[in-house]
Amino acid sequence: MQASGTGGGVWLTLRGACQTPTVDARPAPCHRAESGFPPAPVSGLAPKDRMSDLLETIRRTLVPIHKEGYPFILIGIVLTVIGGYFAQFFGWIFLILTLWVCYFFRDPERVTPIGDGLVVSPADGRVNLISTVLPPPELDLPQEPMLRISVFMNVFDCHVNRVPVTGRIGQIHYTPGLFLNAELDKASDDNERNGLVMETTHAGKALRIGVVQIAGLVARRIVGWVHANDTLNVGERFGLIRFGSRVDVYLPVGTRVLVGLGQKAVAGETVLADLSGGPERTFRRI
Repeated sequence: MQASGTGGGVWLTLRGACQTPTVDARPAPCHRAESGFPPAPVSGLAPKDRMSDLLETIRRTLVPIHKEGYPFILIGIVLTVIGGYFAQFFGWIFLILTLWVCYFFRDPERVTPIGDGLVVSPADGRVNLISTVLPPPELDLPQEPMLRISVFMNVFDCHVNRVPVTGRIGQIHYTPGLFLNAELDKASDDNERNGLVMETTHAGKALRIGVVQIAGLVARRIVGWVHANDTLNVGERFGLIRFGSRVDVYLPVGTRVLVGLGQKAVAGETVLADLSGGPERTFRRI
């Protein structure tokens, strides 16, 4: 480029304006790099590895089904085939019910917190009662007030129950009864139930804790697979209740409550209380 001052003006002359431009053989820089973003990652996984990752994701997504549900699932499959043979409508209805039974009897893995004095939830569901009451007489616990925390399970909750503390099962006592709505307070006294006494220790002191499975309005069977004198670690499975129910935990007075009414609890994961005591938590609905 050259400048000249002819006629009092300034003229610009472009040299080589008509020359053939030089072509740069290098690839154009990535727009993401120009914009300050790193280049998009390129997957280095072989198709076989990607398929393995996909299968692993599916495996982790599918929740195992407890063997107690196998007979009900088999019945549902048979009804689905028979109903579908006569009318497609009935086939779809029984298929949906069968899928729900599979969902009901799911038995997922849980990550249980470990700590001296921690009491984890024995059931999936909603915390519907927190009160100080006398324990059921059949548990042979001292007839003095104890802290009771109740977790109500609806028909969509996982119904596999887990022990709230590490300890030895001192006794198991089954009590026949009614099938009232398990959310009611009187269900603890009137409904069919199965009680366990867990003998544990805290701060070097022996403690006895009550765990009671209560059948509900729809539930008609309490299933247990543990026995007296069995020693279980916190979070281990000890039974289930079919189709809607409740589990009560009886703890010494002075135990620190760490959940609020209406809170969703997860069996084997949610910490209900701390035997070490201390101020209770406060909650609010948002």
